[in-house]
Amino acid sequence: MTAFVSAGAGFLLAVLWFDLMFDVQVLTHDERELPEELLASIAGYYRRVTTAARPMNRLIAAVMVATLAAIVAEIVNGDAPRPVAWASLVLAATPILLAGARTVPSAVQLGARGDTLDRQSALARSICREHLLCLAAIAALLVLQLSWA
Repeated sequence: MTAFVSAGAGFLLAVLWFDLMFDVQVLTHDERELPEELLASIAGYYRRVTTAARPMNRLIAAVMVATLAAIVAEIVNGDAPRPVAWASLVLAATPILLAGARTVPSAVQLGARGDTLDRQSALARSICREHLLCLAAIAALLVLQLSWA
């Protein structure tokens, strides 16, 4: 199961890397409203990957579910040491739940560009923070899985 968990984590890490290539643009701006060209860049990306990419965008959700299922299988089958398996579940479930509850809905909303520039700026900053948190958790999951195997 470690191979499946690691493959899922690696895939999710790559997806986060691509998202962060756009997200990090917000880190160099302190003003309340981000510049229009920056928002257009980030929002355009999220419009493409959240709504225009259907049905391919469903692959990410499928990998999230498969990764969680592989971790649960590790726990049930005793394929990994208990602390590793349970820590892996926390490290995977936290960013996956965050993505489902907040990050993806925010990205869809930002991609629609229906809000004020102030709200779009807040969404872009929130998405970046959440993606950085998710990156840290998924990277830790991958390190944990590869270090004990």
